[in-house]
Amino acid sequence: MDSFEFKKVEIFTNFGESKNMVLSSSYQDKVTSRMMSVIIFDGEFYFQTDKNFRKYSQIKNNPNVSLCCDNISVEGVCTEIGKPLDNNEFIKLYKKHYNYSFQQYSSLNNERLFKVTPAYIQMWTYKNSKPYIEILDFISGEYIKTL
Repeated sequence: MDSFEFKKVEIFTNFGESKNMVLSSSYQDKVTSRMMSVIIFDGEFYFQTDKNFRKYSQIKNNPNVSLCCDNISVEGVCTEIGKPLDNNEFIKLYKKHYNYSFQQYSSLNNERLFKVTPAYIQMWTYKNSKPYIEILDFISGEYIKTL
């Protein structure tokens, strides 16, 4: 396994199945951010939202988004993939980690499921009290660690 694949497995293992993350989206030079309940599987990030919300419109007009938690930033392309109840893996994990939200929102008619395919992940790490930036570039397939 090369360093990119090794680090990718390590990062997604550390993420686990769910994470509260900040989603940033933009359209026409207006950037907005909000906390989201994110499900993670198969190397991608999933969330649901109402199609009447501002973020829905922004994503439909500009699919480039960013997710952030702790010291990790994920840039990616966001795609609408249907209704939440139509994706069994998402629903299984969403019920497990965010059951209240599942009960309240997942079956609503306007609720839509989105998938973020990562293009670039950057994280700050420390080794022996020295800061490093670690980058996973999914486009080039490179792993980079810099001071």
